[in-house]
Amino acid sequence: MFDYLFFTSLTLFLLGLIYKISTWFTRNIGILGKNIKASQRMLSAARGIFHVMGSHKVLTLLNTFLLDVLFQRRILKEDLLRWVAHMLIFYGFMLLLFMHALESVVSEAIFSDYYSTLNPFFFLRDFFGAMVLAGVIIAALRRYILRPQRLRTSPMDHYAIIIVAVIMLSGIALEGLKIASYTEFQRMVEDYAGLDDEDEIQALEAVWVRDYGTASPNIKEPIDEDLISSGREVHENNCMDCHSSAKWAFNGYATAKIISPAALWLDRVGSITLVWYIHIITCFIGMAYLPFSKMFHLIATPFTLIANKVMDPVKSLPANILTRQIMELDACTHCGSCSLNCSAAMVFEAAGNEYILPSEKMGLLKDLASGKKLNDQQYRAIQEGVYLCTNCDRCTVRCPSGIRLKELWYSVREELLASGPPLPHVLTPYSFARGLIIQDTISADEYTRPIETARQAVAGRFINLMNPDIAIPLNAGGSQPVIMDTTYTHCFSCQSCTTVCPVVGNYDNPEQEVGLLPHQIMCCLGLGLTEMASGAQMIWDCLTCYKCQENCPQQVEVCDVLFRLKNTAVESFGGG
Repeated sequence: MFDYLFFTSLTLFLLGLIYKISTWFTRNIGILGKNIKASQRMLSAARGIFHVMGSHKVLTLLNTFLLDVLFQRRILKEDLLRWVAHMLIFYGFMLLLFMHALESVVSEAIFSDYYSTLNPFFFLRDFFGAMVLAGVIIAALRRYILRPQRLRTSPMDHYAIIIVAVIMLSGIALEGLKIASYTEFQRMVEDYAGLDDEDEIQALEAVWVRDYGTASPNIKEPIDEDLISSGREVHENNCMDCHSSAKWAFNGYATAKIISPAALWLDRVGSITLVWYIHIITCFIGMAYLPFSKMFHLIATPFTLIANKVMDPVKSLPANILTRQIMELDACTHCGSCSLNCSAAMVFEAAGNEYILPSEKMGLLKDLASGKKLNDQQYRAIQEGVYLCTNCDRCTVRCPSGIRLKELWYSVREELLASGPPLPHVLTPYSFARGLIIQDTISADEYTRPIETARQAVAGRFINLMNPDIAIPLNAGGSQPVIMDTTYTHCFSCQSCTTVCPVVGNYDNPEQEVGLLPHQIMCCLGLGLTEMASGAQMIWDCLTCYKCQENCPQQVEVCDVLFRLKNTAVESFGGG
């Protein structure tokens, strides 16, 4: 049964691992992956690896592996408590894996006198288990009690904590039950001690009740000291060579003492077998599901840390950059460091879209890269979340996994703008940051297309009174936008605002290009034709230079009115 479960879970783990690594070369995300085949990406990755191994960058690779992967320096810089939790869980689990779970392959091959119940192995097994359990407690404390600002806990975070906790607690419980079990004591005597004399067995049993935590139906306290003395002599002759004191297994011994009042009953009902199955099955589920869970970052993060250290951000091949970005999606640990330090997080506080936070975007981008269909609400949310970025690069600098988040936003943003619904935010100052980087990566037509689409979509939400055939209701209630500033009522169409406007002066036929001139928009508002004013291209082309407002003899706040019209249009569209 054990062999079947082990090989099944190992096979699933290896198949899952191969599949997940293959997705690094087959999945696409962003504007880089349009025309790059998987074969090209694998070839480019192989070339890149050989280039690094044959150059001075191999020293950078070793330095990154030692300090960032093994010592986890980047996590230490972020949070000491989190670093302690990661170190305890990672090293405790790895040492348990090699010394205990793989003892027949590793421990017995290295140590000729290895036996699981002998020291130092007996003590170390419990010590490593205590390390993992302490790390899990710290992680749970941080997630559920301390709850740092903007830290979101996903189902995968729950799974990671629960699966490790169940493995460790069931292992400790199993050890405690075995220490207290009278059946286990009898089996040990039959299989290893080879005793036939009933008096010797009784004496040995007394020692194991007194010193080893065994619960016996025959021996009760107080125990005669002569019997203990005889039992210790029997123990030294038959058991000492393969069994250290159970007190060295401090986790299991403490558990045995706690359950001692019910130990005989637990032994009779077969609790050892039940807990053994829970422990083994949980271990195998964890191993088989690892490639598809959050725990896969144990494999992806080291590759990401090393790749980002040795890759040149300018000279690297687009195929390798794309592969790295897909890898980075798997490397994200959802720790929340990027969200905690994000400059755009205040927009999240106001708008409530959690995908504005970098760590939350990563999960949805992973779904997008895997081909999962997002509903309209999710698509619009991730579109807005990726777009609202100030390009401060704090997320990249603070990411413990070394993910180049800002580059990922750049790449994905253009794909989302091109394929998703119109995003009104491209009509706001956020387009400035977009233009800083995109001008070198896509054509002018591709860059301006989302802007024109958003303009048309927003303007189309208003009734165009000059063309009733294409009229679109403002909203279900038919209400009109409210312009709070009423200084437009002072306008007497002197056209001073239009005369000094640089936008108007830029065109030979401005009325055809901008729809309504500034003084005409003020006139429309005065007449109550709010929809007509809101449909003018002029409100989007306004440079907010305030020349109109400065030159108005009636002190009409022309520029502010145009700005409010634009905001009202965006809010009505749904981008507010």
